[in-house]
Amino acid sequence: MIDGSIQSFALTLDKILDYAAKWHPEAEVVTAREGRENARIGYADLHGRARRTSGVLAGFGVEKGQRVATLAWNTQAHVEAWFAIMGMGAVCHTLNPRLTAVQLAWMLDQSGARIAVVSADLLKLALEVADHAQGLERILVIDGPTTASHPRALVQELDPLIATAAADVAWGEFDETAPSGLCFTSGSTGAPKGVTYTHRSSYLHTLKMLQADVLGARTVDVVMPIVPLFHANAWGLPFALPAAGSKMVLPGRHTDGASLARLIAAEGVTIAVGVPTVFLGLCEHLEAVGAKLPSLQRIILGGAATPPALMERLERELGVVVQNSWGMTELSPVGVFGVIGEPDRAAAVSGRPALGVDLMLADETGAPLAEQRDQEGRLHVRGAAVIERYFGQSHNATNADGWFDTGDLARIDRKGNLTITGRAKDLIKSGGEWINPAEIESIVCSLPEVALAAVIGRADVKWSERPILLVELRDGHEISDKALLDSVRGQVASWWVPDAVVRLPNMPLAATGKIDKIQLRAAHGGA
Repeated sequence: MIDGSIQSFALTLDKILDYAAKWHPEAEVVTAREGRENARIGYADLHGRARRTSGVLAGFGVEKGQRVATLAWNTQAHVEAWFAIMGMGAVCHTLNPRLTAVQLAWMLDQSGARIAVVSADLLKLALEVADHAQGLERILVIDGPTTASHPRALVQELDPLIATAAADVAWGEFDETAPSGLCFTSGSTGAPKGVTYTHRSSYLHTLKMLQADVLGARTVDVVMPIVPLFHANAWGLPFALPAAGSKMVLPGRHTDGASLARLIAAEGVTIAVGVPTVFLGLCEHLEAVGAKLPSLQRIILGGAATPPALMERLERELGVVVQNSWGMTELSPVGVFGVIGEPDRAAAVSGRPALGVDLMLADETGAPLAEQRDQEGRLHVRGAAVIERYFGQSHNATNADGWFDTGDLARIDRKGNLTITGRAKDLIKSGGEWINPAEIESIVCSLPEVALAAVIGRADVKWSERPILLVELRDGHEISDKALLDSVRGQVASWWVPDAVVRLPNMPLAATGKIDKIQLRAAHGGA
């Protein structure tokens, strides 16, 4: 007997844009432009420009497997560069413009990228990077003109090159396990590490995003990725939106409350996605001017813990549903998503794992806990889009059974909902006992006067470390130190109550929008 067979269909990312161009050719990608009308293009035309961009890169000697860097905001041209690089089999190395030139040059030296695609308003930074990154040979400028030059790296505008380039470079003629992207972790708790994505992992991650209880975007949705393309693949949205045929609205550089409100209103955005601090600014702007955004139906939060007061405020003032999520760069990045309509939904609850992700709680040795529900343990993850090995390293980042230790402390309830209870590296050891800052932060952030809060350990002669509370208050609000600390008393052990309160005009944020505890410890952690 001869079994039948199924066609071989390599899961490569070029097929996503091929699909969107064929079946959703007029669905728009819109880019905000300061002082000018929003730019817009359909997926079919974007596909054509991306193909010609591949032609430009091939003309400069880019081959399969080579890294090409991008240093750019969320714009049409950046999305085109993504698909151009990945479609031809090269690797897109996203650089975070909120890092220093020295940090970015170090990352370029690691990846070996010779070419960087750079937003015009980031060219000054790119030229500084080129001073330190000896391997950077060419800078291709997008989203604006330039007359700049560099003594070693050639600077050119990309758009005129696209206009004359051929679209005959083959896409997709490589294995689905070929690398497609490279992103370094934020380094908010340690040194950055490179995470390599493959075509297969990102394709399967896209299918996960399309599940109804995850992003679940539809052709009628208008989705705004505020999360940057350089932050863990913009949480997979540049792939998921063309796969769904959804309209994509890109904010460019400006993500302040006023700019986002104008763009949401102008384009009828139904779903907006980003870190909590961005939506805090949006909410404060809308409250200040008395405006509403009737098109906006859902806000997806991730990248940092959601303050309970912010979640309640967004749903009350904007009339939206807030959907939490949790993930990591190492997970491509989505791990769990909050289930809309879940009766036990709360700010502290991140959500449930989607198909393709598995979770496990372990003790400090990595051994699985005997009871996996309603117990706190170290969170481990494995799945089709989870890291196995960091870029440039020969040893695996997983254990013998394929589990990746996230470094997070977590609980999983009886329904499978994940709650991150802390970060192992953030734990404070005081007098030989552990204090979990995340529990204190969650309580303080629930106060209406508090915008952001962080707890760190400060060196102490007697106890080794003692917790201190750092807060940024909401504009126009006041609260005493006593009231801040009283909010914690009775909810945690008495010796967990911070010894001091430090008020900050602006909480330092890492490049991805998370609170930068490295900077806080350096400034406030000494005795």
